[in-house]
Amino acid sequence: MKYLTLFAALFALSLTASADPADKQPLNTSPEPALSGKDFVELFNGKNLNGWVQEGGDHRFEVKDGAIVGTCVPGEANGFLCTKATYSDFVFTTEFKWEEKGNSGVMFRADTKDSNDRVFGYQAEMDPGGRRWTGGIYGEAMGGWKYPLKGDALKDARQAVRDHFEWNRLTIKAEGNVIKTWINGVPVAHLVNDERENGFFGLQVHSGKKGTIHWRKLKVKELSVD
Repeated sequence: MKYLTLFAALFALSLTASADPADKQPLNTSPEPALSGKDFVELFNGKNLNGWVQEGGDHRFEVKDGAIVGTCVPGEANGFLCTKATYSDFVFTTEFKWEEKGNSGVMFRADTKDSNDRVFGYQAEMDPGGRRWTGGIYGEAMGGWKYPLKGDALKDARQAVRDHFEWNRLTIKAEGNVIKTWINGVPVAHLVNDERENGFFGLQVHSGKKGTIHWRKLKVKELSVD
């Protein structure tokens, strides 16, 4: 009997060790922050890519009709259009849509490493597939999912994103080790994690065969932490 008890304990321990890191994360029940006011700074002037730099795969980033448009180039690694400035604690918001479906996301508190300038950091997911995990938080080159959108409790969050050709609004609030996201005003992720404290924003075009994504109205308000 004691061997069965020991086996059961070890089995339970193995399940705990392999559990998703988001399993014990809280739900986001906060209203979306106010997105207007003099403290917000525009990150994109609607005309050119001044203040931005491209890292990673050589996908195409350009300005069309007042929006940044990223287009997948088959065979290239993940590519990112990144702000030259870095940020720690903030409220960030942007509108986005898919012209052609392809995996994407918005990096934040990000940086580069290695000789290939590999971008790593937190990523607010933009998922056009059937899984619908848009607004979840992924650790790009940083261990994978931090806050996947699993379970019935996150059903409303999964349904918040609109289909391609329609504009969506993504909002991110990062304050200390607490990160929250909203899609079209609907609360999504609530991550408590202290792996990254500062870094740039980056617009991702994922490696693959296709994908064209538009972003506009990118702005940020920096927060002071006592």
